[in-house]
Amino acid sequence: MLEFLQALTQYNFLGYALAGGLLASLSCGVVSAYVVSRRLTYLAGAIAHCVLAGLGGARYAQVRWGILWLDPLYGALLTALLAALIIGWVSLRARQREDSIIGSLWALGMAGGVLFLAATPGYETDLMNYLFGNILLLDPASLWLMLGLAGLVLILGLGLYPELLAVCADEEFARLRGLNTEFYYLLLLAMTSLTVVLLSSLVGLVLVIALLTLPAALASLMARRLRGIIVISIIACALFNFSGLCLSYLWDLPSGAVTVMVAGTVYLCALLVSKILKTRHSDGS
Repeated sequence: MLEFLQALTQYNFLGYALAGGLLASLSCGVVSAYVVSRRLTYLAGAIAHCVLAGLGGARYAQVRWGILWLDPLYGALLTALLAALIIGWVSLRARQREDSIIGSLWALGMAGGVLFLAATPGYETDLMNYLFGNILLLDPASLWLMLGLAGLVLILGLGLYPELLAVCADEEFARLRGLNTEFYYLLLLAMTSLTVVLLSSLVGLVLVIALLTLPAALASLMARRLRGIIVISIIACALFNFSGLCLSYLWDLPSGAVTVMVAGTVYLCALLVSKILKTRHSDGS
């Protein structure tokens, strides 16, 4: 631990990585609570895999067409929002089987991203970074973008808390009360897509769903109200990112995978303890 803290003062890339992890934790904690409460994990997974097409397309444009200002994160952001709108429209309007269409978008997004990256020189290294993340590659420009996205998610997620809570808790009742549930449902998907883009830089697209669900799953063991789950999720996500970065630096391991392993291990241990306590309580009563 001391070695890692000393390294933070010596190497800028570690400071950028820690700042990026903390910024992502803010939006991740908020959106994670809504995603788990509304049971949107499979939709978030589809959005995450569609993001690869945007990353690959932007990277291809940079190398082949010389559009250097087109950061892959911009491509990821555009694709994530587009995927969220398509999936939301399909979920609300289309008569076809929802799981089939979402599965198709999932596969098309991954396939499109792989094809773009395959056509780009030096794609192998980039592909690994996009799929499994590399938080150590964050730079000040990426941090500013992450700050803007995290701030937007926080403003929407906390400012519209009553409306989003109504949509997550009882959508039919909220609709009967005159709330535009379709709008807030699409907004929640858009917030999820922004968070997926943020987390993809930390843990990659393959592991992003784990970090998008585990903090809220852990928090739900400790709190019943959504507001409490949000607060605990933010704290848990920040601790997971800090611990993952610290351990990956000390053990020279991929930071994204270590972060998810820490989150998964803590959640499983907390779940086991919760089950034991409930069993003892029921036996005692």
